[in-house]
Amino acid sequence: MSAFPFATIGFDLDGTLLDSSGDLAATLNHVLVADGRPSLPMEQVLRMVGRGVRTLIREAVEATGGGGEAAVERMYAPFVAHYAAHIAEDTHPYPGLVEALDALADRGVTLAVVTNKLESLARPLLEATGLLPRFACVIGGDTMGPNTTKPSPAPVLEMLRRCGGPAAFVGDTMFDVQAAHGAGIPVVACSFGFSQVAVGTLGAEAVIDSFAELLPALASLRPISV
Repeated sequence: MSAFPFATIGFDLDGTLLDSSGDLAATLNHVLVADGRPSLPMEQVLRMVGRGVRTLIREAVEATGGGGEAAVERMYAPFVAHYAAHIAEDTHPYPGLVEALDALADRGVTLAVVTNKLESLARPLLEATGLLPRFACVIGGDTMGPNTTKPSPAPVLEMLRRCGGPAAFVGDTMFDVQAAHGAGIPVVACSFGFSQVAVGTLGAEAVIDSFAELLPALASLRPISV
């Protein structure tokens, strides 16, 4: 058996490691209704997920009557507080994830999370789902400072600095693909996540339909750069 090509594998969080759609939608609709707005259906919420809390609220505000940045700021703290209090009530790992992480760990691979979710929310979520001890680092949308969320390569480059390479990334949206490619590493895209376009069009080096396919997909790739 040939040597596994990567020393580090980074993962997106929402829509990749975890199906968090239920809790995200419940929290968003809670703050919308509290602000006198209509709730939004799940499929519309998922089109807004992936670029951090402020962008999620901003798009929801525009979809429910507008109000600009004042409305976003008004709803931001209540969103974070409500989500933190209900962070894993309807969130669960995707099927086969734990087995795939075990298999990577058995090969001595370092695992990391790079997400646009606030680090202060990502860590408790990973802890609540029993996954936090598996990851050498967790980089959130606020970890690197303003304007460094994916698709910026900055958080992926920080993962490489902390964990080393060669590395690959696993995600579900164009933001994951763009961030990883910007950092010079290949991407495996998950078709079961939150992407609103066909993942085969995102430009990832491989696409998987379940975590049972992850290790073979990674083993077929080669590093773009170290």
